[in-house]
Amino acid sequence: MDKKKVRVDQSLCIGCGACAGTYPDDFQIGDAGLAEPVTGEGDEDAVSVCPVGAISVEE
Repeated sequence: MDKKKVRVDQSLCIGCGACAGTYPDDFQIGDAGLAEPVTGEGDEDAVSVCPVGAISVEE
């Protein structure tokens, strides 16, 4: 699957690590304890992994 531009809304993120655990090449937990994209691109399916909907794909 092609990677797309992704963003994490850190105001929604709870730092559970589901995205980083499932897609470690695309997401990491930063110093603030919240998720952040590693490169700014990620697997579109990561949206469904986040329990609070903090991950979105930019068209």
